[in-house]
Amino acid sequence: MHRYVRQEDGTNGMAEPRKIIIDTDPGQDDAAAIMLAFGSPEEISVLGITTVAGNVPLSYTSRNARIICELCGRTDIKVFAGAEKPMVRKLVTAEHVHGKTGLDGPELDEPTMALAPGHAVDFIIETLRGEPEGTVTLCTLGPLTNIGMAFQKAPDIIPRVRELVMMGGGFFEGGNITPAAEFNIYVDPEAADIVFRSGVPIVMMPLDVTHKLLTRKDRVKRMAEIGTRPAIAMVEMLEFFERFDIEKYGSDGGPLHDPTVVAYLLKPELFKGRDCNVEIEVKSELTVGMTVVDWWQVTDRKHNAKVMRDVDADGFFDLLIERFARI
Repeated sequence: MHRYVRQEDGTNGMAEPRKIIIDTDPGQDDAAAIMLAFGSPEEISVLGITTVAGNVPLSYTSRNARIICELCGRTDIKVFAGAEKPMVRKLVTAEHVHGKTGLDGPELDEPTMALAPGHAVDFIIETLRGEPEGTVTLCTLGPLTNIGMAFQKAPDIIPRVRELVMMGGGFFEGGNITPAAEFNIYVDPEAADIVFRSGVPIVMMPLDVTHKLLTRKDRVKRMAEIGTRPAIAMVEMLEFFERFDIEKYGSDGGPLHDPTVVAYLLKPELFKGRDCNVEIEVKSELTVGMTVVDWWQVTDRKHNAKVMRDVDADGFFDLLIERFARI
């Protein structure tokens, strides 16, 4: 069982913020996850943001990450562009969900801050080598291409990772891009396979959790009442983003996937799951990208992930709204 432990600074007993790298393909729900981290500086220190092609192509995800930083007044955060396509496959994107830019909805200014020099994969490797072992958490909100490439290029960093908390996969809910596969895993199943075989401690937030976190009108209204520019922009993003899921699932609001990753770091008690073996299907045309979760422990395959299945939805949205109000 991977337990959440605050770091102590060894001087006055105060907990140090948890160091994270956010690997992302923004995406309106990615924006919400990044904003949740920015609204929680006492608990979370964002060492950098790395972008990957996924929801939209890399040029847009790299643009969008900087837009979110500027929207939240965090131009101190370095944003590194990463992989522009999966490790071995052609890129699949999701403009049908997120719009052409990935952040469709609000009127957003083009970013003025520059991308940090260098490749995201090299930043991940250098950061994990440079920080004390077991102090950096990888928070992955998109396809796992950058992480898979980093682990392949520099396997010495794998034991240095404190934990990898990811949004991806699905089991009881099935898939959202094919009947069997969730989008993030489907886009680059080979990278996901590398990550799940790596031995790094993994916490997985699948569709089984995120589909319980609906952006209901009453929740979005509370967000709007914050009244700040970031909060209003987020409301407008969610109103655009949810239209696809409302039509698809017939629900009151759409599922808010990616902020579960950051919420887990802040309040792990909101989530319930169990240690399982998770295998990634990379060969079958029918089920490629499927996360095969041994939930019922019917094999003797070794546990390699803590798979979440339940969540306190009201507590999650209370946390989200409280932290958005701090930005």
